[in-house]
Amino acid sequence: MPTAPTLQDRQDIADLMTGWIHRDQGRWDRLRDLFHPDARIEITWFEGLATDFVDASTRMASTGLRTKHLITAPYVTFSADGTRAVAETNAVIVVENGSLGLGCNGHNRFIDRVERRDGVWRIADRKSVYDFATFTFPAGVTEVDDKVVAKYPSEYGALAYLLDQSGFPVERTFATQGSELERDIKESAFAWLSSEAGA
Repeated sequence: MPTAPTLQDRQDIADLMTGWIHRDQGRWDRLRDLFHPDARIEITWFEGLATDFVDASTRMASTGLRTKHLITAPYVTFSADGTRAVAETNAVIVVENGSLGLGCNGHNRFIDRVERRDGVWRIADRKSVYDFATFTFPAGVTEVDDKVVAKYPSEYGALAYLLDQSGFPVERTFATQGSELERDIKESAFAWLSSEAGA
């Protein structure tokens, strides 16, 4: 029987979004607990199972690349039966590689399919839409190869360049604000939300 979402449901989902702090602080078990076991994630430098993403994040943390995510409150839409939701969440990705003397601030939105299983909300699928990104120079202006930056969409060019130079290549085009890819992500997410079985 359908049940109306409660304030607790909304808080639980918001906690999943802000739980990204565990990635920044290296709390890998708690990061893993944000996701269902079969959850998938697609961001600039990783595509695959969320559990594999956590393992890859531990490897990234051992390099010179440091990240911090500033997360806002999500905008949440629930399914009719109250067991699934789509959350859209603004974030700022702050990245720095001290050995390169280079960093960036990237603005994105996470589009998450969230599902309550056995009474517990967790992320079932996470994708990102990139709005814009700018370079930062923590130790003074550093030369940037404009030709390499130009390979990527301007909305995440600075982020992709820094990832690439740090050994984490961005190998395909990702969704940007107003793009067809963004529309596809949202249409697919809301089709999942309205389907009876969430398939």
